Amino acid sequence: MRFLKLLGTGAEGFSTKPDWAVYGVLQVWDREASADTFFTDHPQFQKYMRKAQESFTVYMRPVKSKGHWNGVNPFEETALAVETNSALAVITRATIHKKYLRTFWKSVPDSQRPLQGIRGLIYTKGIGETPYIDMATFSLWTDVEAMKSYAYGTKAHQEVIRKTRELGWYKEELFARFQPYRITGSWKDIPNLNAFGESLNSKGIGS
Repeated sequence: MRFLKLLGTGAEGFSTKPDWAVYGVLQVWDREASADTFFTDHPQFQKYMRKAQESFTVYMRPVKSKGHWNGVNPFEETALAVETNSALAVITRATIHKKYLRTFWKSVPDSQRPLQGIRGLIYTKGIGETPYIDMATFSLWTDVEAMKSYAYGTKAHQEVIRKTRELGWYKEELFARFQPYRITGSWKDIPNLNAFGESLNSKGIGS
């Protein structure tokens, strides 16, 4: 394991309100077999599982990664090209300058509103290490074009991008795209996520 982050999550997507029931573990592994061994045998992970009602794990290959997370870029890009009709996962992460916290969080509701009912979005969740300051989002999309239509085709999100460039409110930021290729577990309250996992696994993409 080369990188590890234990993450809290936000209620109602990307929010200042915490979701006390959902937590994330982000890891970067040299080999998939090592990850599988950790999930099945490691005492610490088994301790997590004893306290969990459900777990849902997404295996992903990094395709494109720009920026830093605690001074490093943990996602080593591959030569893999994601086709426009292939499933896509995205992580955006930033440390916000304290002087811009109020301005940043005032912009969040407007930028999140277009996500409601947007085509191609399977799942999205706000994640983070430190409340309010070290924040990130994780999202799953049916295809690249769906993600781009939100990121670059909605006025509210474009306004956030403009303010980011104008104000420089991030002390550190990272944007990474991944190809999800295997999913284990289930999430009973999110049927379309379970269906997405079944569809992805049925394609039999190798590790």
